[in-house]
Amino acid sequence: MLVLKNGVVLTNNANNDILWGGTVCVRDNRISYVGSESPVWKVGADDTVIDCDGKLIMPGLVDLHYHTCISRGEGDWLPLMQWLDETWYPYINNIDPESAYHAAMASYCESIKAGVTSVNDMYRQLPSLARAAEDSGIRAVLSNDVMLKKYGHDNIDTARESYELCNGKADGRIQVYVGYEWMPKGSPELLREVRALADDLDTGIHIHLNESLSEIEYSKEHFGRRPAELAYDNGVLGDDCVAAHCVWLSDEEMAMMAETGTSIAHNPLSNAKLGSGVARVPDYLARGVNVGIGHDAAKCSDSRDLWENIRAAAVFHRGVRSDSSIMPAETVLRMATVNGNRALHHDGGRIVKGMLADIITVDLDTLAMTPLAWGDDRQLCSHLVYSNNGSYVRDSIIDGQIVMRDRVLTHVDEHQIIQNATRAYLNMRQRLGK
Repeated sequence: MLVLKNGVVLTNNANNDILWGGTVCVRDNRISYVGSESPVWKVGADDTVIDCDGKLIMPGLVDLHYHTCISRGEGDWLPLMQWLDETWYPYINNIDPESAYHAAMASYCESIKAGVTSVNDMYRQLPSLARAAEDSGIRAVLSNDVMLKKYGHDNIDTARESYELCNGKADGRIQVYVGYEWMPKGSPELLREVRALADDLDTGIHIHLNESLSEIEYSKEHFGRRPAELAYDNGVLGDDCVAAHCVWLSDEEMAMMAETGTSIAHNPLSNAKLGSGVARVPDYLARGVNVGIGHDAAKCSDSRDLWENIRAAAVFHRGVRSDSSIMPAETVLRMATVNGNRALHHDGGRIVKGMLADIITVDLDTLAMTPLAWGDDRQLCSHLVYSNNGSYVRDSIIDGQIVMRDRVLTHVDEHQIIQNATRAYLNMRQRLGK
């Protein structure tokens, strides 16, 4: 058994209780006890005890739209279409299994160190990604970047093969969804194939929708409908579908999302940096749409620290609407925890008995969290959203296993991961003639 004692516990339970001095116990991969008193009589000599005095115990974060990437810091000045053609597709078109593994290890470990316990990752070379997820300890939903076969990229057949090879690995910690790149690389027929395959495999769908105005214009010109309308028409939307971005949803498309139970992954920093815009998230939430938070890719948001996107999700909409009452801190925290788990149909996001043990601790004894009045729930949530960052995450437990202890990754050699990822990137640059 694992015992986290003497901490402040943000439960995300039905009453949003915060225990100012509590204990959380983990047995196997589930939470077995949550309470205000330390159950000393239950702790045995073989159990692991972490003293969380001065720490917050909370659910791990879910990065709901994620791309492993081998590079970053290139083409910062380019709009989305040009950025993809010049800095994104050349790398992923040429990624090999070894490079993908090292890129994924660097990606996942950076996320773990920032408090992310689950990723919804769309990329290529899924067996390599699955191996990286297994080795690093992260929980991962993986999907291929599916396009039309004429592009020579991952296609619907690749998606089926990836599912057969990778789904259920690491004792079920790794799942495989069917991915779909976007309408400029797809078609209505491919949308139907994606839905048919997901139904056949009894799995989910991960898709880009309505990210930019140029994408919408392309879709209308070539297919006569907007991307989200096409996804609806061809049966892709549903409660097993995560739609990334959705920056430019019409009122009609918003209603389609609500009607079908589709989840949206909000990526505020990527959308801002690429000049795509600011999604109407307060409207989506008001319609009852389940909205989580993603970073997209370190290539277009530069950091995998999801706390930066949590803060952006809280402040961008207030600025756009000149209304400081919207997107309260408690709501945004639940987006990054409860809503992300709901989107992926995971039994997590809450510190409640019986839930998956995906848990992090956050250092409260820092200048960034000062001053903090003991027992002030609202102030604590405010500090987490507006003052916190990934460097204050101390411990990470994923599927009941300690994968980071006092900021040290327990499953892997961080320095070796950095070296391998850098070498893979430099070799890729050389192959591309950069």
